[in-house]
Amino acid sequence: MQSALDYLPEFLLYGTLLTGAIWFYDLLVWRKQRLAAVKALEAETPLGETESDGFLYAREEILREPLIMEWGGSFFPVLAVVLVLRSFVVEPFVIPSGSMIPTLEIGDYILVNKYDYGLRLPVFGTKVLDVGEPERGDVMVFFPPHEDRYFIKRVVGLPGDLVAYRDKRLTINGEPVPAELIGSVFPDYPPLVAAEEQLGDALHLIHVDTASRTRAGEWRVPEGHYFMMGDNRDNSHDSRAWEVPFVPEENIVGRAIAVWMHKEPGLSWPSFSRNGMIE
Repeated sequence: MQSALDYLPEFLLYGTLLTGAIWFYDLLVWRKQRLAAVKALEAETPLGETESDGFLYAREEILREPLIMEWGGSFFPVLAVVLVLRSFVVEPFVIPSGSMIPTLEIGDYILVNKYDYGLRLPVFGTKVLDVGEPERGDVMVFFPPHEDRYFIKRVVGLPGDLVAYRDKRLTINGEPVPAELIGSVFPDYPPLVAAEEQLGDALHLIHVDTASRTRAGEWRVPEGHYFMMGDNRDNSHDSRAWEVPFVPEENIVGRAIAVWMHKEPGLSWPSFSRNGMIE
């Protein structure tokens, strides 16, 4: 189920277009009419009365912006700046689930780089400028092939890769992904263990429940697609479970780069203890 925040890109785009149309119409038409009316008033007013209260009041009333401009067009510069920053530079997100524990926790507020993977038109997602491509190990925000809402997972398989996951072990193109066991996460539940995994240049922690049933399989990633997995390997609804396992390139939103705030669900104060770059 989508929330109002899921429609924020559409609201922002159409709000910018509407307020921009009002702003430019004021600039090209209404403002010229107001200035012309002021000149006419000055021409009709005797020279000695141009500093009178009556003249100044009349001049102020003529120059007053129409209500539609005050309540609509005046928001255009702010909305335009926010739209550009959010669409092409960086966008904030909040983590809604535990699928990326321990890298990201529920309630983490993160920043997503919108530039690294190329510039895309807001709402439509059409790429207008190639900058770079996702790399193995990146933490990426995207739309999965089966839902119209944001997901965040780690890039495991690149186009052309053969990804296999069996007996809690990940292999790519026949090579096991390096992972070093650290130990149990909770003393009262020893089967849940943490391991340090090396995916490309990303050295990060994962959680594995050794007592749970393994999602096993082998997948060949098609061109223009990516295979995604959560760091919480046994509590992540990711490419291993989807009917269509691969994320198409056009569904990419951006690369998660940093945690800037954390807030526990419910009535609680935000915390900045988890601030830092995302590995």
